[in-house]
Amino acid sequence: MRILKLTPQTEKWLLARRAQQDAEAHTIAGEIVADVRKRGDAALFTYTKKFDHTDLTKTGVWITQKEIRAAQRATSVEFRKAVEKSAENVRCVSEKQLPRPWTVETTPGVKIHQVVRPIEAIGCYVPGGQFSLVSTLVMTVVPAKVAGVPNIVAVCPKPNPELLAAAEILGVERIARIGGAQAIAALAYGTKSVPRVDKIFGPGNKYVTAAKQLVSNKCAIDLPAGPTEAVVFGERGNPRWIAADLLAQAEHAKDAASFFITTSRSLACEVQREIQSQLADLPESMAHCSTRVSGAILVAESANQACEFINRFAPEHLSLPEQPGKLLSKIRASGTVFLGPWGAQPLGDYATGSNHVLPTCGWARMRGGLSAADFVKCISVQTITSKGFLHLADAVEALAESEGLMAHRNAVRVRR
Repeated sequence: MRILKLTPQTEKWLLARRAQQDAEAHTIAGEIVADVRKRGDAALFTYTKKFDHTDLTKTGVWITQKEIRAAQRATSVEFRKAVEKSAENVRCVSEKQLPRPWTVETTPGVKIHQVVRPIEAIGCYVPGGQFSLVSTLVMTVVPAKVAGVPNIVAVCPKPNPELLAAAEILGVERIARIGGAQAIAALAYGTKSVPRVDKIFGPGNKYVTAAKQLVSNKCAIDLPAGPTEAVVFGERGNPRWIAADLLAQAEHAKDAASFFITTSRSLACEVQREIQSQLADLPESMAHCSTRVSGAILVAESANQACEFINRFAPEHLSLPEQPGKLLSKIRASGTVFLGPWGAQPLGDYATGSNHVLPTCGWARMRGGLSAADFVKCISVQTITSKGFLHLADAVEALAESEGLMAHRNAVRVRR
């Protein structure tokens, strides 16, 4: 991993590189999305065979109950307990996040109520890659269940026994063996085999993220989530722990972005050496590529400069192992923040209860991570009595006339 001085030029290069990757992914994903929208199953089956080497004409699109039962027998008690623990903590947080009904009287005789209704049908995207991410199934399904979503389908290009066993534990009955931009298009537009959903959830690679954005004019999405980003900022700290956190996120993909920011040149060199040492114990890890191509150690002149870069970059994950209370007040944009030296980022990925579906590509400047609130609709209900009508009529007529909307004015006037 390179050591670079944090300068305006360095920052400009890092942000421009991210934008270039986004543009390339949108071009490729756009062709796939358009083809699936036009040709449906024919295109879906073709891309699945091309990219995932799965012949859906032989396997079928949907996982069978027989496969799920076999998966349950193949997984350990320890694994099932781990899934249940993770789900329990995510459920605890989700229940706190869920919007509540309320009523307020704005004017005598005028009451506004909020009613909360679940989204009718959702699709949960679970990345496949080298491994099926069981944790993502937990992070998307549990808040959906808390919200009361009645129709949940999951998709994963190559679901392993652990994923299928977790699906059974979580109560997911429909799992399709599809992935990539083609799966996103199938969920958004529907095909003969895959029903259209109202909203798509879950992280993915840059092509999945691009596809989600491309279909969002027809199907709602949670947020752009992927490729992975991790930043650790510390002027002091344990180089071994810092390196381990960076590599934990760097192993997700070849384009995973991991950065250590410090004001200490000596600590930068220690972390660099530690990364090389730990990589030697991970011979098959994609972190070898991502730390070389997409990662860097950045030496800042001051903590303020570092924090301002973090706010502009708006990372998915941010760790503040030292002086967390002092530094957190300076952070305005991050998907999630880990405070203190014991906040190993994988704890949040799996089991703290905080959701690991987080904004990437700078979207943390506009929103936070996935929550139970993303699975519901808050509907505004208005109750107006004759008394309330009379309280508002004059003001509404005056405003309607000022905008030249005479039919608006008349809808009030005829009731006088």
